[in-house]
Amino acid sequence: MLPELDPELLEIAASREAADAVARALPFRVPLSAQFRSMRFREGLLIEGPQGWGEFSPFQDYDTKRSALWLLAALESAFFAWPEPVRGEVPSNAILPEVDVPTTARLAAAAVQESGCRTIKVKVANKGEGLADDLARVGAIRKVLDDLLGSGVGRIRIDANGRWDADEARRALEQLARLGIEYVEQPCRSADEMRAVKAEGVCAVAADEAIRIDAEIDSVAEFADVAILKVAPLGGIRRTLALAEGIPLPIVISGSMDTSIGLSASVAAAAALPDLPFDCGLGTGALLAADVTRTTVLPSQGVVAVGRPEVLVNDSLVLTGTAAHAAADRLQAAFRDQLRELS
Repeated sequence: MLPELDPELLEIAASREAADAVARALPFRVPLSAQFRSMRFREGLLIEGPQGWGEFSPFQDYDTKRSALWLLAALESAFFAWPEPVRGEVPSNAILPEVDVPTTARLAAAAVQESGCRTIKVKVANKGEGLADDLARVGAIRKVLDDLLGSGVGRIRIDANGRWDADEARRALEQLARLGIEYVEQPCRSADEMRAVKAEGVCAVAADEAIRIDAEIDSVAEFADVAILKVAPLGGIRRTLALAEGIPLPIVISGSMDTSIGLSASVAAAAALPDLPFDCGLGTGALLAADVTRTTVLPSQGVVAVGRPEVLVNDSLVLTGTAAHAAADRLQAAFRDQLRELS
């Protein structure tokens, strides 16, 4: 079971101060460097409060109930101090979009040489491409890592987003595992299918959607070896850390394709965890073609620094004029719907 929603945060969400902050919020629309999760841009609201900025940017296919948790996460960052970090920087993987093999190899090399990352995550199980394409792209990443870091030094993690059934996962992983896979993230949609994949023992299994959507918390150690936690979809840093305390698995904090405002909250959550046995998934800033901050949160020498970036108002990103009014009206109407969902 997921932790209860924080009463203090719910009180803030229902307050006049929060309503005023949302009324003043800055709408944004940021392009991505490549299509990711069927998206070519990210949009949302930047909410300023006494502690700084929060980002409200639920995915477009999220319903009101799920989007309400993103709202809580944004208000938490705006109105509450972040927890004290136990480290000033967090090791991070790089993440690559689903692109052709030559582009995959080029981006993997840049991730190692420019960002210092030694772990690369890539999406697999695109039904339109098939296993041969996955093998080619993952093989290209392995070659780059081996050439630049030494044989077997670099780590690869793959994310299927639940798009395989158990038999498809078994067949795919038998071949992909030969390339050296650190873990496969959400190979199947259901916990039962993931349990079957884990039982095969071909490679470690990580749970994402099974935790944040299905709330399969009590039995997660039966079907996963690693828990992926995402701050915005879970409702904020404090709820994420409370959840981490109750999961008897290594924790990986990952971003949600946020701008640097939202991503910095995920960095803060990772920085507050007592142990980080795996690199976290905080390299998503590289998938932004532009940002709402002066400097994008990116890995450098394989780590991401903890800190609160400031919003940089730019007419092409943080919207102004007619576009801003239209976006703000729509997103603020969503805020009112989500507030009713939380009450």
